[in-house]
Amino acid sequence: MQYNQLRTTRILSIDALRGITILCMIFVNELAGVRDIPQWLKHMPKTADAMSFPDIVFPSFLFIVGMSVPFAINSRLAKGDSWWQLQQHILFRTIGLLVLGVFMVNAEGRYNQAAMPISINLWALLFYAAIFLIWKVYRTTQQKWVYVLKALGTIVLIVLAYIYRGGDGTERLLPHWWGILGLIGWAYVLTCIFYQLLRGNKWLLLAAIVFCITFYCVGYSDFVQDTDGLGWITAQSSNAAHTAIVLCGLLVTLIFFDEQKKETINRRYLQAIILTALFLLAGYLLRPYYKISKVYATPSWCLYCAAICTVIFMFLYWLIDIKQQYRWTRFFQPAAANPLLAYIIPDIIFYLTAFLGISLIPGSLRYGIIGTLWSAFFAVAVMGIVQILNRFKIKLHL
Repeated sequence: MQYNQLRTTRILSIDALRGITILCMIFVNELAGVRDIPQWLKHMPKTADAMSFPDIVFPSFLFIVGMSVPFAINSRLAKGDSWWQLQQHILFRTIGLLVLGVFMVNAEGRYNQAAMPISINLWALLFYAAIFLIWKVYRTTQQKWVYVLKALGTIVLIVLAYIYRGGDGTERLLPHWWGILGLIGWAYVLTCIFYQLLRGNKWLLLAAIVFCITFYCVGYSDFVQDTDGLGWITAQSSNAAHTAIVLCGLLVTLIFFDEQKKETINRRYLQAIILTALFLLAGYLLRPYYKISKVYATPSWCLYCAAICTVIFMFLYWLIDIKQQYRWTRFFQPAAANPLLAYIIPDIIFYLTAFLGISLIPGSLRYGIIGTLWSAFFAVAVMGIVQILNRFKIKLHL
């Protein structure tokens, strides 16, 4: 039984938003190594009560995950998946995101290369090779070979986890934090639970957003902070805040694409505008108590980002789906349809060049406008690489 009556064709405006977000993600990640750039192009420090352009990219990812959840669940149910098969898919996808997040975080720092039998660069490259073995979409009828390759990739991951050393050389592979993909994984699974329990009801899902924001506020209340045994609430507050953003994206999908009620496009836009106003008002009212901070995943940051994403999507939907101005989106569609591949390519390039001892651009050029232009070129080039790999039918899917 499907929870909402949604379109079965791809929504180009959602793909465009996903593709634009991926392009921006690659750009700001590369830009992080550039000096002498304006503050609005840098991540805001954790002490600031503000957000910059890079601080909006991660919540945009979360928002798009939420927009995709109803379509993904309905699609699996339409294909005949049982309730248990659906939960298995959600669970395995979540585990995959958590595993990827933990490995990527440990490759970025806290490692002790001297205590490992191989360099961290080779370790990371073998990790990404395992990703391809496990999560590649295989186009073959010889399923036994698919199982063999996936099993080989799993063995590689186990071996890499075993040989990894961090800290003083005795520390093993640990989730010091879950990484971007891991945080997405936790927010994804919680959103799937909310969506199914609340059976796609828009009003109840709005209440779920309020619940997540309230959970965060309770987690940082004096009572919880001063009471032994309640530290887990504070520890899970960020996950609740991220889940709120995913739920916001899910709610926007239902406003625009739930066809159970034959509503006019004007009415759908009115609902989206009201929802945006509620996000902005709630963020404004909460800001005196919880400053705008991506680092602390504060409610004001979450709600302002959700409002920005909603406005951007409303514009894209008007431009692409209503006015039919969609030819320009072809540049983004390969990455939008293959987001995991697009996400890991920059890291593969980084570890490969480090392993080979070469640099794509001299450090002396990583400053100001030159470094900014390089970052933009690099982001576009990665998108082009994804297009080429798509032509060779190379796709990753969790």
